[in-house]
Amino acid sequence: MIQIERLRPLEILDSRGNPTVRCTCWLTGGATGVCAVPAGASTGKHEAVELRDGDAFRYRGLGCQQAVAHIAGEIQDSLRGVEFRDQAELDQHLIDLDGTPNLGRLGANSILAVSLAFACAAAAAQRVPLHTYFADLCAAADQIRPHRFPVPTINLFSGGMHAGQQVAIQDVLLVPKPSHEFPTQLEAMSEVYRVAVDFMASEYGMRYLTADEGGLAPPFSSSGAMLDGAMECAYRAGLAAGADFAVAVDAAASHFHVNGQYVLDGVTLDAHQLVRVYEGWANNYPLYSLEDGLAEDDWQGWQHMYERLADKTLILGDDLLCTNRQRIEQAIELRAANALLLKLNQIGTVSRALDALQVARAAGWHIVISARSGETEDAWLADLAVGWSAQNIKVGSIAQSERLAKYNRLLEIHASITRLEPPV
Repeated sequence: MIQIERLRPLEILDSRGNPTVRCTCWLTGGATGVCAVPAGASTGKHEAVELRDGDAFRYRGLGCQQAVAHIAGEIQDSLRGVEFRDQAELDQHLIDLDGTPNLGRLGANSILAVSLAFACAAAAAQRVPLHTYFADLCAAADQIRPHRFPVPTINLFSGGMHAGQQVAIQDVLLVPKPSHEFPTQLEAMSEVYRVAVDFMASEYGMRYLTADEGGLAPPFSSSGAMLDGAMECAYRAGLAAGADFAVAVDAAASHFHVNGQYVLDGVTLDAHQLVRVYEGWANNYPLYSLEDGLAEDDWQGWQHMYERLADKTLILGDDLLCTNRQRIEQAIELRAANALLLKLNQIGTVSRALDALQVARAAGWHIVISARSGETEDAWLADLAVGWSAQNIKVGSIAQSERLAKYNRLLEIHASITRLEPPV
């Protein structure tokens, strides 16, 4: 049995300079865990709800003092003297305490901060690395999973909500060859990124400017030009399409969905017409995955997209699914997607995210564990991706400390696994 002795929350700033929540958890016996939660800019309306203060004179209404107060007060008071068998019991206690379907009363940011801090403290109490703790949660849930190290999908160019919407789609990413070891993958992608910096200077006369997740943001004339630019940079770095890398697209189409139509680079399209554009991309580029190719509630459109493209690329759901079991089950039934972008703060607790993972994996889906645009230097996401054996991890670009913290943690875990070093 595990008992929480004390919680200490703190309002901190994320990578966009907006407030978020960090929590320190002390267990009876002395083990301690600390965790900070991220926040998204491109958020789906079906996500669990962050609690923001709404005071326009403080951080433009984005303060998290209420969420911090809930942890220090009501949540901590409810935990006094309570023993939990495991993570699932603690998480269910938090969900029941909130009492709303979307965690909007206490705030998903406060609840996830406690859930993750508890996980970190429990791993410390067991004297195991955090990725081992997460792996054990899968085993306890009878989850059959392969043992794999996640392949990174790395932002190269950004538009959409991450970069001022100079083009409609949100990100073009590179995916390195999965047969290479993680350090080699990172090295290759780093070289492409450096080539892309030079590409910006030579083609657009621009300095090194980055978007929310570290992706470069030159003023491409269209989304297709962004894809062409990514291919050109990879070629200049000496990589061969298909053999050494693939590309991934995060369209975030809900953000260019207007009155039932899609406005892609100034052209208005219906769902079927947009899917034909994507078919062209799949035929002309080594397209690994297409994320949120249509709006989050355009279920018929997603079915058509799956029918036309599922044999060519991964149909990856983010805003469509929101790491929510019910929406994943609906997508499975309708044959609307075949891959899950898993984000813990979309659903609010570690256990609910694990539940979503189980449902998707049981259907044979591909799993991508993802960071958010508003991140912190906390690296727990790397441990989660390794522990839950995701095929891919989506952190952002090879720039900015909140992104590099995750890549560096992956390097550390990889070294401990492959060289049989002591667990870290």
